[in-house]
Amino acid sequence: MRVVVLSDTHAPRRWKSCPPEVAKHLRGADVVLHAGDVCVAPVLDELAQYAPVTAVCGNNDGPDVVAWGAPETVEVDLAGLRVAMVHDSGQATGRTARLRRRFPAADLVVFGHSHIPMDVTGDGVRIFNPGSPTDRRRQPHGTVGLLDIADGVLLKARIVPVT
Repeated sequence: MRVVVLSDTHAPRRWKSCPPEVAKHLRGADVVLHAGDVCVAPVLDELAQYAPVTAVCGNNDGPDVVAWGAPETVEVDLAGLRVAMVHDSGQATGRTARLRRRFPAADLVVFGHSHIPMDVTGDGVRIFNPGSPTDRRRQPHGTVGLLDIADGVLLKARIVPVT
């Protein structure tokens, strides 16, 4: 299973439509995860043209994103891998332990909010922030995450530049 992970697209201010470099990764995806701060629900509809979308709402998301079906947290099974998702994971100190307590069954926790790409393992859980494809802040590039999953195993996780 090929999963594209996005967060913090901040439409329409930052995301007018799917950037071509992001679309390249979306083509052929089996699933799209969006870790919040979509800002407007039409972005989720646009992403759903590529693959089924699972999203959580972020602190900048309005009622239309919640109405689209984005809860505060979600836990899904992706090819046997237990994945949890939340927008804001809290402060950096103690993050892996805190997310392990919050999502005790998760093999992987996806989050956003900071716009800082991250792939860290600790306290019995792997945590993954794809960064933002459109609002890089102090990062050198806009980024997305790519996950390859099979038989309950995360075979490969990458954070790739798209700007």
